[in-house]
Amino acid sequence: MGNLFCCVQVDQSTVAVKERFGKFDEVLEPGCHFLPWCIGSQLAGRLTLRLQQLDVRCETKTKDNVFVNVVASIQYRALAEKANDAFYKLSNPRTQIQAYVFDVIRASVPKLDLDDAFEQKNDIAKAVEDELEKAMSAYGYEIVQTLIVDIEPDEHVKRAMNEINAAARMRVAANEKAEAEKIIQIKRAEGEAESKYLSGVGIARQRQAIVDGLRDSVLGFSVNVPGTTAKDVLDMVLITQYFDTMKEIGAASKSSSVFIPHGPGAVRDIATQIRDGLLQASHHHE
Repeated sequence: MGNLFCCVQVDQSTVAVKERFGKFDEVLEPGCHFLPWCIGSQLAGRLTLRLQQLDVRCETKTKDNVFVNVVASIQYRALAEKANDAFYKLSNPRTQIQAYVFDVIRASVPKLDLDDAFEQKNDIAKAVEDELEKAMSAYGYEIVQTLIVDIEPDEHVKRAMNEINAAARMRVAANEKAEAEKIIQIKRAEGEAESKYLSGVGIARQRQAIVDGLRDSVLGFSVNVPGTTAKDVLDMVLITQYFDTMKEIGAASKSSSVFIPHGPGAVRDIATQIRDGLLQASHHHE
């Protein structure tokens, strides 16, 4: 309807290219414009000025012979002051941009090892942007931003890299575990040594207390009972201890019968055997 009455409407963020008898005439800004078709004026087409994005996936090989897919994201737009160049010089700007991206990536990535390619993504993006800026400015386009959004190695390479990484982490974990077990064993050994030391101190103190008690008992008994010697008192204490021991054996043992010598001379025999055993043990010890 607008063309019928020689009027055209150009939307915001868009320009229109006007021709007269097939030749470029002018660029129409957003708004309503008079287009006298009767004298050969016509609308050749429209060109958007909005920011556009193109994702380019490029397969290439690194310096260490690893095939990777590099994904570059290009943000670009047509310049209003060069709308005639953008409209006439390029029939398909996206294809042109993709060709330049391929050229730069396949020239730069093969110079880098795989690890370096990951680390220098920004440098690769800058090289792509510089090349695109020089090339596309001649066609009326501005390159706003270039990003390398992904570098994806071949699936077999990724699996191998993951296995190497996992093996390294397992080695670290094994070392940490071994170190922890070593510390536990050292602490356990230190604890056992301390426990044995304290046990020995306790036994020594117990024996000292027994000796002190026996000495006090023997001296007290000798004073209170005239005519007894320390040897007589010690024999009596040994016999008493012997029978106390037999009593404990009978109480703790599953068998309730214990055979011991019986008779008036049995007490003397027991005392003699205990004394002889102690003396023999003392001689062997010396």
